[in-house]
Amino acid sequence: MSDTPLAEARAWIAEHHDPAAHRSGAGRRGFLETLVDSGWAAPSWPTGHHGRGLTAEAARATDAAFREAGVEGFAQDVTNLWAGTVVSNGSKELIATHLRSVMLGDTNMCLLYSEPGAGSDLASVQTRAVRDGDEWIVNGQKVWTSGGRAADYAFLIARTDSDQPKHRGITFFFLPMHQEGVEVRPLRQATGDARFNEVFLTNARVPHTNILGELNNGWMVLQNALAYERAAMGSATRRKREQTTEDSVRSSDSEQGAPNPDLSLIDLAQTRGVAGDAEIRQRLMRLRALVQVNEWNGQRAKAEMKAGSSSSIMSLGKLAMSGILHTAGSLQASILGAEAMLGGDSSPDGADATYAMLNAFFTSIGGGTDQIQRNIIGERVLGLPKEPEVDKGVAFKDVRKS
Repeated sequence: MSDTPLAEARAWIAEHHDPAAHRSGAGRRGFLETLVDSGWAAPSWPTGHHGRGLTAEAARATDAAFREAGVEGFAQDVTNLWAGTVVSNGSKELIATHLRSVMLGDTNMCLLYSEPGAGSDLASVQTRAVRDGDEWIVNGQKVWTSGGRAADYAFLIARTDSDQPKHRGITFFFLPMHQEGVEVRPLRQATGDARFNEVFLTNARVPHTNILGELNNGWMVLQNALAYERAAMGSATRRKREQTTEDSVRSSDSEQGAPNPDLSLIDLAQTRGVAGDAEIRQRLMRLRALVQVNEWNGQRAKAEMKAGSSSSIMSLGKLAMSGILHTAGSLQASILGAEAMLGGDSSPDGADATYAMLNAFFTSIGGGTDQIQRNIIGERVLGLPKEPEVDKGVAFKDVRKS
């Protein structure tokens, strides 16, 4: 492959990026706007959609230049769940109105997928949307919504045709959150955070032009959005304790080089004088192996996506990251010993270990449970038989509801 795009990227960085001036404040913001408007934030997207029209292979080759320069906000064509889903499925009007704001992080987003009776099986959603002229009226309840209280808009899946089987008759909407018909209530977690919410929709309205994809074909749009989400969650290694109770998902989160948990725990083991313990060393190496294999699977998934296919390998990464975080939390507690049972300001290391163990369940549930990832891996990666579907081909209105 020609190195022309890489050379162009390096030349652009040399001309526009000043690390000292663009580290924070107005300088950082101004540079991000320049980056997005130049097309280098999402080089594989069309030129009319804040991209440069590069092939996926050429675009990924330029990532090295931005990473080496310490640039933030690049590679949004593979890391930005919100913008990527809008570009892939949104109307020209929706893209023109919202894409730039989403890429800049000016528009806060959340996901309205799961429901009390449709968590693991999203195709069973019962939230309904009924056409009313140029708008749709939405009624229902969603749960486990991250960032709901701060969100300006939401990706919403709602049933628009109950005469079709459950995987059809679903439509994917770009829903305005700041309206009278949307109520967001926080859910308190075992960690003390309230990173999830339940959302009640009562005659909420969404314009017809805010449909992503085709009417009644939202399941296909959802698969595209979930692929972005699993890629981000599968590559994340962040275990840092949040200082706020409101979780805000930003497009740059998955591209920031957060420390690998195995490396930070090696430092902790050395500090606590247990680095020579045979069992601790064995568990550290097992954690290192899990991290390394996950990185290889991430490369495998990217290679499949470059070839033009959506990759079920993303579920391997998602499941692996869940295992990594649970393993790391348990090992952190073992390194600290009895101190791991303490907490508060008097024992910050103990508090951090407790938080790590409890917070690991966030990844086991969010973005599709571990059990769902195992089903996907079994059926689509290993080729095992699917579980029986007694409601296959049955109109959703005739399916027995729990």
